[in-house]
Amino acid sequence: MVATTDRQVSPPSPPGGPSPDEPKTNLTTHLLRLGVSLVVPILAIVGLYYAGTVLLDEDANRIAVVVMAIVVGVIGVFGLYVGMDWLINKLPERHRDRVRPFAFVGPAIVILAIFLLYPTVNTVILSFQDSTGTNWVGFDNYTSVFTNSDTLVALRNSLAWVVIVPFFSVVIGLTFAALADLLSSKAEAVSKTFIFMPMAISFVGASIVWRFIYNFRPEGFGEQIGILNGFLTGIGQEPIAWLLQEPWNNFYLMVILVWLQTGFAMVILSAAIKSVPEEIIEAARIDGASEWQVFRRVTIPSISSSIVVVATTVIITVWKVFDIVFVMTGGRFGTQVVAEQMVTQFFTFRDSGIGATLAVVLLLAVIPLMIANVRRFQEQELTR
Repeated sequence: MVATTDRQVSPPSPPGGPSPDEPKTNLTTHLLRLGVSLVVPILAIVGLYYAGTVLLDEDANRIAVVVMAIVVGVIGVFGLYVGMDWLINKLPERHRDRVRPFAFVGPAIVILAIFLLYPTVNTVILSFQDSTGTNWVGFDNYTSVFTNSDTLVALRNSLAWVVIVPFFSVVIGLTFAALADLLSSKAEAVSKTFIFMPMAISFVGASIVWRFIYNFRPEGFGEQIGILNGFLTGIGQEPIAWLLQEPWNNFYLMVILVWLQTGFAMVILSAAIKSVPEEIIEAARIDGASEWQVFRRVTIPSISSSIVVVATTVIITVWKVFDIVFVMTGGRFGTQVVAEQMVTQFFTFRDSGIGATLAVVLLLAVIPLMIANVRRFQEQELTR
């Protein structure tokens, strides 16, 4: 006979089954989840509130403000994502992969909703209200925008900007890109650097530079310091008030934006030209095509998608142009554009209804271009 003892031997736990410490672990996990769920939001709210009081206090020490901004803006955001990742790891394994993407994308979606979606909806609502934003006026603001002489001039000028600036930016940028492709690598790098350099200047900075180029002083107010008028007086000609000559002053302002955007167009199109297969170009040359024919019938069709992307991007920039007009002429002398009129109506005339209506007009003008860009990117992805 086999002797038996009073000690009961428990059967082994199946793989993946509960362990003897399961109830204790579950209780600890639940307590941690509950504690983190309550403590972390409370600490975050308290920290943000205190940081806000420090950052917005005019009498606060500037060094303390800088330190607080770094802590909240850099370390705080990093800690937020680390904390969310730690919290997700405490969830059951079957939920982690489903929750994790939303936890990391969620803050970005919330920020976009607060700073993009809400202002957009609020602007559309304001466009149907009066100048104070209190009374509903329906489509009166839209009727006023499309019948008022100033806004009609702004719409006309903006349409001219949309046609002329992208055309010359793309053509000049494509020309520079094609010519730079014929140079040696060192000469190409140097030339591209100088052509792209204006992109590093803000619109306001570029406008100030060009004010010295277009500067005009009437007789009796000293010597001409503008480059163009200095050249004219140097050869015995009369100086010209460039920015007062309607409607040509609009074209003089467009030159500034073309100067800024040419470098952008050149860099993108140069990269596109270099991606054209050399076999196609060599085949066209063997068939007897000249360099111009190769460029016109092989290179340009091959980079047409890049040309469209550059053109639509410049068009979107043109619709939003405000700085150049505001700095150069203040929207006077027939140079007003839609974006400049929007800011003027909002902040100078305090007419939130008309200002919001012009903002909606800009939004409606830009949305089709954004859709076209997205579709173009999708087509490019399908062909890869």
